[in-house]
Amino acid sequence: MKLLVSVVDDTEARLAVAGGVDVVDVKNPAEGSLGAPAPAMIERVRRMLPSELPLSVALGDLPSLPGTAALAAVGAARSGAGYVKLGLWGSSTTEEAVAVLRAARDAVDGDAVVVAVTYADAARVPSHPLPPRLLVDAAHRAGVAGCLIDTSVKDGCGLLSWLAADELAEIVAEGHAAGLEMALAGELRAEDLPVIRASGADIAGVRSAACRDGRRTAPLDPERIARLRAVCAEQASRAPA
Repeated sequence: MKLLVSVVDDTEARLAVAGGVDVVDVKNPAEGSLGAPAPAMIERVRRMLPSELPLSVALGDLPSLPGTAALAAVGAARSGAGYVKLGLWGSSTTEEAVAVLRAARDAVDGDAVVVAVTYADAARVPSHPLPPRLLVDAAHRAGVAGCLIDTSVKDGCGLLSWLAADELAEIVAEGHAAGLEMALAGELRAEDLPVIRASGADIAGVRSAACRDGRRTAPLDPERIARLRAVCAEQASRAPA
């Protein structure tokens, strides 16, 4: 299982690299769970990363507007993103989600991997985003390559507060059967990673767990990142062949 760490700028990205992260993810938390960074910041982060290290970029908690999604995806891809994460904030039906995702996919035309994102706590979001159990179907129908289940509200109630381990495993298995790369995030702690790995997820995304004292607003800590990465590697080595 790969470890993704979310950063807000190139200074944090350097710390993530020092900790041995597998994927650097840049976002702007001031604009929401999947707040979009400025193109210039994406470019700065991309320039300082090793060429082989993937860069993931949040496109925002997006409304159900395909044109807006397409424009955001192109902007991120041309700024250096390898993955573009599209938050289905305003898409409450599979049909709406497919339209938004397909528009982003067509717009980037293979220059970046489009990742469909919904929220484990979708039931408490006023816009009624796509429920997690519908995410894989929407992503598959739209022809995108990956899915992420995250949490919208960062209040200490993480992913496992909303979806049980067996539910996550079922969704991940469904995604793999459809040929999708599956990622899980949402205030994950170090002690949650074995559960996430057991679900079969390809990527675990963290922020708070990678920060000093486990506070998402604190500086990133390369030593904590290295320990988290070691947990991912240890669990992977124990997986059945």
